[in-house]
Amino acid sequence: MHQAKQKLLVAGFSALLALCVSACAPDTIGGSPKNAAAVDQNRLNAADKDHANWMSYGRTYSEQRFSPLKEISAANVGQLELAWYHELDTNRGQEATPLVIDGVLYTSTAWSKIVALNAMTGEELWAYDPKVPGAKAVHACCDVVNRGVAAWNGKIISATLDGRLIAIDAKTGKLVWSTNTLIDDTSPYTITGAPRVANGKVFIGNGGAELGVRGYVSAFDAETGKLAWRFFTVPGDPAKGPDNAASDEIFNKLARSTWFGEYWKYKTGGTVWDSIVYDPELNQLYIGVGNGSPWNHQIRSAGKGDNLFLGSIVALNPDTGAYIWHYQANPGETWDFGNNQQIMLATLPIKGKKQKVLMQAPKNGFYYVINRETGQLLSAEPYVAVNWAERIDLETGRPIEKPGARFLDGPFMASPSALGAHAWHPMSFNPGTGLVYIPTQEVPLVYSQPKEFDYIPGRWNTGVNFMAPPPGPGQPEDAAERMRLLRSKAKGHLLAWDPIKQKEVWRVQYDRPWNGGTLSTAGNLVFAGDQKGFFNAFSAETGQQLWRFQARSGIIAGPISYQVNGEQYIAVMSGHGGSVGMATPPRGRATIPPNGLILAFKIKGGAKLPDYQPVYAPPANPPSESFTKEQVALGEAKYQRFCAICHRGSIIPDLRRSGVLTNKEAWQGIVIGGNLTDRGMVSFKDNLSSVDAEAIRAYIADQAVKLKQQEEKSGVQSK
Repeated sequence: MHQAKQKLLVAGFSALLALCVSACAPDTIGGSPKNAAAVDQNRLNAADKDHANWMSYGRTYSEQRFSPLKEISAANVGQLELAWYHELDTNRGQEATPLVIDGVLYTSTAWSKIVALNAMTGEELWAYDPKVPGAKAVHACCDVVNRGVAAWNGKIISATLDGRLIAIDAKTGKLVWSTNTLIDDTSPYTITGAPRVANGKVFIGNGGAELGVRGYVSAFDAETGKLAWRFFTVPGDPAKGPDNAASDEIFNKLARSTWFGEYWKYKTGGTVWDSIVYDPELNQLYIGVGNGSPWNHQIRSAGKGDNLFLGSIVALNPDTGAYIWHYQANPGETWDFGNNQQIMLATLPIKGKKQKVLMQAPKNGFYYVINRETGQLLSAEPYVAVNWAERIDLETGRPIEKPGARFLDGPFMASPSALGAHAWHPMSFNPGTGLVYIPTQEVPLVYSQPKEFDYIPGRWNTGVNFMAPPPGPGQPEDAAERMRLLRSKAKGHLLAWDPIKQKEVWRVQYDRPWNGGTLSTAGNLVFAGDQKGFFNAFSAETGQQLWRFQARSGIIAGPISYQVNGEQYIAVMSGHGGSVGMATPPRGRATIPPNGLILAFKIKGGAKLPDYQPVYAPPANPPSESFTKEQVALGEAKYQRFCAICHRGSIIPDLRRSGVLTNKEAWQGIVIGGNLTDRGMVSFKDNLSSVDAEAIRAYIADQAVKLKQQEEKSGVQSK
């Protein structure tokens, strides 16, 4: 009898345990979820009512990045702890916003890889590597990052750095289809943005404007990958005739007449590298169009014309790609002031009535509220200090530029600058507080006209001397010192902005720019990471810091919130990178950044990161041989033209510390011979001679001597 009772108890406990496991974890067979990513149009349309999941890049089609979950609140956030973590395979930048669908987390990582994890435990379910060629890294203006994936009908859809759009079976991690999005495989196109899906179509743009490409956005069938339509954002060579694209009609009616000179030789830019938003209320697609190529309006279009659709928001028919309306924030753009930053949809009381609006905080420093039915500008006010324009004229929608801002008669230090008052890092909107939470920054750059412009296909072609601008009054003669001086002026903030009153409500000061995207929640919280590696929770009403966690590496990605088995989680990816991340040197003793992480938190999560010991970078390594002043001067010019854009911080190797700096043959083998092509350092033999390569080594050696002196004086590299 006792044994029978014991067996009954064991059987009952086993049944209870089985029930708990079923309720607590995603339904799996062999480690892969059943009915994985079962997302369709009805489910996406109703996403705002589905509090447990985060099914698209901005959670809902409005892309407000607001979670209605409130188990984690301002009252108990102090009890928030790590629930689990997943270490990634690289220390390159991580910019993705994960998706969580029915207990499974899907995200992309650096080099366009994709991983699926149990959202409750962090257990890896599958991983997919599209095997992006290492050589493609040289075309990635701002690191080998990827901002996220889309889900549709059992598939996880992602775009790769080398221009493919791929669909992965969400259950097995196997490739379903792959299509080439590029109009020209020989051009330096890249893709880093997250695709969007609506009405059975996948929408994706591309990047590469600085290197000389022509921008466009494309729609593909979500089931097959077949091209549905394409809209070019800038006109092509008129001698080649129409593109047979959705943009042909509007080019003939409006856009082509706004361009001058032989603009088509430069491919003209206008890439749609990030913001693409679907509006189910109006069945419209909004795209944010980027900067010109070259940046410099004088070179690109003979200094004339508005250059549509650069620096614009364009509304399209998502079914056909047909043009509906546009608003151009920067006519004749010349500062790299694109409008690729997040577009957010809302209905707000503006001018005495509720209006369907879209909102954007683009690079140029003005916060825009636009009627999304008509494209009419409703308001625009500076959300950071702006010195290139007086204001935005609401009658014409055009900025009133300040004298000298176009740097025609001499250098102009612009703030904000090409790095943006707000970059791609996501902002969020809390309907309860009525505030938008923006990761802002103020990073000045000195713009000047180049003495001469030599267009080099596939390399940086800004047409602006900004990496080594001429010294102003009282500035150091050394270009590297001038850039360091500029960096010292840079600062970052978390800004709470009232989009109706168009004014600041509160701000949190960061040590540096290039900090993480934001998430706002019904628990009266704002979550945001920073470049020092802290993941923070702030009061949504006051900005008071309520909690923080050290993630080892800087956080620039956007956080999410989701629910499994009734428990709320907050998740974010760490891994400092991107353009400013790559350019940010460490403070104090130089370290090699650790690998990135996927981190998930819950109340009393109980997990801990293992102890971490920093890995220090090697000391400065100047060669013993001597170089002439002429070699150093030539090397500086070549370095600034071809090398400085990548080798500026701690993620890409600091050449002053390189082990091959003392070896001429090894140096030539890399720069000219391409011996590190698989790691992203391609041969520059088409642009540099062996004499040029040796001159660059001379310049780096000169800089290494100065660094060694600094290290010895400060003792930061002492052992």
